[in-house]
Amino acid sequence: MMQKDNTSRLLPWFQGALLLGAVFFLAVAFVKPIGVSTQFVIFDAMIWDVVDPTVITEEPTAKSGYASTNAYLDKSGGKYAKNAAHPVNYSFIFVLAMAAGAFVSSRLGGDRPNAETRYMPDVWRSTMGPSSTRRLWAAFMGGFIVLFGARLAGGCTSGHMMSGMMQTAVSGYLFTAALFATAVLTAWVLYRKTEV
Repeated sequence: MMQKDNTSRLLPWFQGALLLGAVFFLAVAFVKPIGVSTQFVIFDAMIWDVVDPTVITEEPTAKSGYASTNAYLDKSGGKYAKNAAHPVNYSFIFVLAMAAGAFVSSRLGGDRPNAETRYMPDVWRSTMGPSSTRRLWAAFMGGFIVLFGARLAGGCTSGHMMSGMMQTAVSGYLFTAALFATAVLTAWVLYRKTEV
């Protein structure tokens, strides 16, 4: 049985880049700059508020109308506290839509590696070995470090790099330079013994 060729449905890289740039431009021009990592903080605050209802309270004197016993949630006049109390807003829905869009794209996209290769790429197996526990632990820790670093820097790649550079923010260019330098160095350290 012949395998169906789906490669014709894939966009060339430059068309994808132009489309992504257009989406960011429209978001910045008509709504607000795109940022994602803050929504993880909002999600955590939503759970925290369920466990401890005193963490977020209505506060008529605050700029947002909400206050929090947590200094981070309370900053900017309680903006994050308000977003956690009322999460159905542009930013939170945007993050959920990203996850839904990624799922749809994974189903409609072209040729994909088999499940085993997606789970453990050959470059990982040849460098780090076949342990699935090690692979899962590394993926979890990598995600944790990236998210922690994003919040420490005050924004993620979408907020600092893509939205920031589009607005010609110096911090966006500095963040991007540091990001790529760190990524190249990390890849070199982890995979320097791999033969390409």
